[in-house]
Amino acid sequence: MFVVKRSHHNPLFIPLKDNLWESVAAFNWCPVRKGKGKHSLIHCVYRAMGTPDSILPGQGPSIISTVGHTTSKDSFHFENRRQIIKPEFDWEKYGCEDPRVTFFEGNYYIFYTALSTYPFNAQGIKVAVAVTRDFEKIEEKHLITPFNAKAMTMFPERVNGKIVVMFTVNSDQPPAKTAFAELDTIEDLWNENFWQAWYKNLDTHIIDLRREQTDHTEIGAPPLKTDRGWLLIYSHIQHYFEGQKVFGIEALLLDANNPTKIIAQTKGPLIVPEEIYEQYGLVSGITFPSGALIEGPAKKQAKNSTKKAKKTKKKSSDKLVIYYGAADTTSARAEVNLDDLLDSLTKPADVVRFENNPILEPEKNAGKSAGAGGTAIPENWQAKAVFNPAAIDLGGKVRILYRAMSDDNTSTVGYAESADGVHIDLRLSEPIYIPREAFEMKRIPGGNSGCEDPRVMKIGQRIYMTYTAYNGVQTPAVAVTSITVADFLKKKWNWDKPYLISPIEIDDKDSCILPEKIDGQYIIFHRVGTVICADYVKTLDFANEKINKCIEIMKPRPGMWDGRKVGIAAPPIKTKKGWLLFYHGISERNIYRLGVALLDLKDPTEVISRITDAILWPEMPYEKAGQVTNVVFPCGAVLRKDTIFIYYGAGDSVTCGATVKLLKVLEVLTRH
Repeated sequence: MFVVKRSHHNPLFIPLKDNLWESVAAFNWCPVRKGKGKHSLIHCVYRAMGTPDSILPGQGPSIISTVGHTTSKDSFHFENRRQIIKPEFDWEKYGCEDPRVTFFEGNYYIFYTALSTYPFNAQGIKVAVAVTRDFEKIEEKHLITPFNAKAMTMFPERVNGKIVVMFTVNSDQPPAKTAFAELDTIEDLWNENFWQAWYKNLDTHIIDLRREQTDHTEIGAPPLKTDRGWLLIYSHIQHYFEGQKVFGIEALLLDANNPTKIIAQTKGPLIVPEEIYEQYGLVSGITFPSGALIEGPAKKQAKNSTKKAKKTKKKSSDKLVIYYGAADTTSARAEVNLDDLLDSLTKPADVVRFENNPILEPEKNAGKSAGAGGTAIPENWQAKAVFNPAAIDLGGKVRILYRAMSDDNTSTVGYAESADGVHIDLRLSEPIYIPREAFEMKRIPGGNSGCEDPRVMKIGQRIYMTYTAYNGVQTPAVAVTSITVADFLKKKWNWDKPYLISPIEIDDKDSCILPEKIDGQYIIFHRVGTVICADYVKTLDFANEKINKCIEIMKPRPGMWDGRKVGIAAPPIKTKKGWLLFYHGISERNIYRLGVALLDLKDPTEVISRITDAILWPEMPYEKAGQVTNVVFPCGAVLRKDTIFIYYGAGDSVTCGATVKLLKVLEVLTRH
């Protein structure tokens, strides 16, 4: 569980129109730190694009890449920009691109892509290196690879006595391959005989980081040494050979003593193009990692540690700062707590499933007249599935209101309760809520219909239940009903008349009411299409109050685990730090996962923080199989002391539960 936060100052580095050599773009930057403490200085090299020298009119590209250099004392403000590498030799005469810099045994090695042919082709795209002791002067330059390659980076120290480099081989002759090379001396870097022999055994030097055959990967930042292994930030491009490309930034953990061994890698992107400066530029829709640093906490933060933190083992405040290019035009940065990221790669998930899952499974129950309006309980009303449960902690018991599906696909609401929140003590043999109105009564025999996916909230002395009403013909819509707390506890199911509150013919689901007023009004969360929305109502008189606005709160992140659709899971939980909102996300491959965000206490339409990775995803057989495969879908969560109990549907077939510590979730969401 971790949060990646972009800098509010992004883009930090932009082209300078007055410098012709960087007048078009300044991006794909890579930092290296010199010195320690307050006297340390960050040197950054970056790819600069500008107007080429007029000495070759009409013989080369209209825009040419060179390498710039800049410095910073605080990693936010950069100055002293100058051109440090430009074409000098035939093997780089049409450009020097995408530098990565490593300090190694007394020298700075700046690796870059050298272009020797125009129009550009694979045979003219190779790796080169420039060597400097102080960035004041380039002492030497060498062509490294005699074959097509890009994105070389070097480990900052020897591993088992060897110099280790990683890079992308056949980068412009797909499929490209991520490869390692181990060298005895630095001179081997530009020894053509070494590389010719190495290339003959290419297949023994590669690792495949792709999740799909149509993806493409490229080395990003130079590796960083951590106490758990070498951390590598790299580019993972989805659909590189088909469809819409998604340029994502991901992380990889390699064994400290054997960097060819992968310990773990992220399950999806840390960053995808979302911001304006990432979506629009010289080449739109690109986030490309080219550098990273580990930064310690500020002195002020270190001094202000609490007494409680001193008594316990304090999590490191070190953060990983990712330097990346945005839309091939500007340079940006983002950061993530280092321990949070490493924990997500190496430790068990923070959300722990109940050992007795599933806690509810389908049962055969005969139907009979329900009495109210002569409406009948569907025969075998919970025989097909019991899933997507709401939950409320009331009277010392967790009350679970679950969606039950009959053999003829009619959805009703069943009831179960638990004293400890884990084991079911009581389960009623009849539903507590059944379809009653035309907007939820079955119109097509055997088709889906009814009252789906409830959420429950206590507001004053009433229990409100929102749910999705569907008659099989009209568009599913948000409905709401209520019951007194007294009747609810006595199991006298005197529900009020339900009302549709969302616009007709608008795809609107996943709704709840915030259980307290904000500025004198109630907030209703709902999902329009693929987006989590909110609207305000003055009263809870739903015979007259309706929702007709989509105040956008959260939208999908294309290419990430929640890239296709998002919707609320349980009603938000109030904490001292904000409203905790669990939400479900659906990927483009139709996998349902669970995430969490923190909303502002005074304005819950404002997202303070959003977890980057999913906190629960289909892993167990009962989640991966069912009416719908690969589904975890919570509709309820309750807080007991310091533990959140999450209740979810699995595979659209059974009801399950899981727990997570409140403090852990809030710590991750509120780290600065």
